[in-house]
Amino acid sequence: MGQMRRLGEAGIAVFIVAGNHDAAGRMTRSLPCPSNVHIFSSARPETRQLEPLRVAIHGQSFAKAAVTDNLAVNYPEPVPGYFNIGLLHTSLTGRQGHENYAPCALDDLVNKGYDYWALGHVHQAEIVATDPPVVFPGCIQGRHIREVGEKGCMVVVREADGAPQITPQALDVIRWEHLAVDLTGVETLDDGLTRFRQRFQECLEANDPLPVIARLTLIGQTHMHTRITADVDHLKQSLRAAALSAFGERTWIEKVRINTRPVTQTAVDAGPLHELDLLVARLKASPEALLDLGAELTPLFQKLPAAYRQGEACIRPDDPETIAGLVARAHAMLLQRLNRKAGPA
Repeated sequence: MGQMRRLGEAGIAVFIVAGNHDAAGRMTRSLPCPSNVHIFSSARPETRQLEPLRVAIHGQSFAKAAVTDNLAVNYPEPVPGYFNIGLLHTSLTGRQGHENYAPCALDDLVNKGYDYWALGHVHQAEIVATDPPVVFPGCIQGRHIREVGEKGCMVVVREADGAPQITPQALDVIRWEHLAVDLTGVETLDDGLTRFRQRFQECLEANDPLPVIARLTLIGQTHMHTRITADVDHLKQSLRAAALSAFGERTWIEKVRINTRPVTQTAVDAGPLHELDLLVARLKASPEALLDLGAELTPLFQKLPAAYRQGEACIRPDDPETIAGLVARAHAMLLQRLNRKAGPA
């Protein structure tokens, strides 16, 4: 609460509605709040008025972590002659990646008669409506790769009887990004790393001065396809080393995804390698065959370390796309080793 005290010393009042992570009975009962901080009751909606500013703030906290009732319908009527603000922790009619807490329709908020709605729960900033403004400011710091881009708050300014002016204000100290690196035409690892450094330089300039954690997706048609698919771990370490050497501690590569394509051969090789290509192509084109292969490999997958059986890195034998990716990687590794053994013609 030290920062809340600093706000109090500057004459700034703080109003809080507790949501699913800090519902009553978890944190709010034990936190001693400075006098400038008001946490709204979880028993019923209430209104606090700032008389000098002619502002009325309405809100209700969560009584438990999972609130599935429409809290908005019971919010008080607007105070006449005041600028009315509604604070609500809600998913509205639902937002991807978020539990459907305190659901309500947009009309429930718009028709309440308030001048501004400040919403919590959804981590992606969104201005849902403008008359009146209904706004998710989003979270103030991205926590993982699913929360990319600038994070912060909304600064809302209203003068006299004019409409509220809403300005995003960045507050994050590190940024997550998805980066696609096009390797079309690249024939050597050094050329690929050069292409990567150019793309990352653009990303850092766009996010200056913050450090960036990036998930890379390599795309394009390249002679390097077989080599990079065969040894993704080596490629990942090469990319991390290149980023550290070029940009220092402002960068980190979280994960590398390979979506490149091989360069089409102009001549057809009728030998064993061509037969292998045809076998892999037939296998990848059949979801049923991929599922059968996944079922056969399940006992092997179950012996892998926990990191490959849980979370995003989990290998799912019942997912054709996952098995197709493993087949493509195994194909590339096999081609690389066979070509290395064969040597120059």
